[in-house]
Amino acid sequence: MAFRYYTATTLDGFLADDRDNLDWLLSQPLEEGGPMNYDDFFRQVGVAVMGATTYRWILDHEVSDGKPWPYDIPTLVFTHQSLTPVADTISVVAGSPADLRDRLVDAAGDRHIWVVGGGDLAAQFAEAGMLDDVIVSIAPVT
Repeated sequence: MAFRYYTATTLDGFLADDRDNLDWLLSQPLEEGGPMNYDDFFRQVGVAVMGATTYRWILDHEVSDGKPWPYDIPTLVFTHQSLTPVADTISVVAGSPADLRDRLVDAAGDRHIWVVGGGDLAAQFAEAGMLDDVIVSIAPVT
C-alpha cells in the first residue's frame, strides 16, 4: 500500500488553466496499454482522495447527462465546504490527511491510495509525510 499522486502536466508545468479547464489534457493522444497508462494504475487503487475543486470538475465534466460517478471505489473529498455526495462511495471529510490516515489505509486494504487532482491537496499529503510516489505524465503542450 502506498499514497500516490498520479497526475499530468504540460511542458511548462500546468495542470489546469485559470478556469480549471483540462481540455488540453483530454485532447492528447494516448497509447492504449502504454507506459504509465491509467488502466494499469487504477487497477491498483483502493481509495481515491480529492479536494472540492477536483470533485466539482468531475461533476461538471464527467457526471452529466445522467452519467454515473466514474469511480466504484471509496472516494474521500477533503473540504470545509458543504458538498453533497452523488454516490454512496463518496464521503465528504474535513481535517488534515494525517487526521484521516487510518481511515484511508483501512479503506484501501492492500491497494494504493490515489491523491487525485490539484497540487494543494498533494502538498498537504507530502507535508504530513503521506506521499510515497509522485507519478507525473508530461504532455508535449505549453
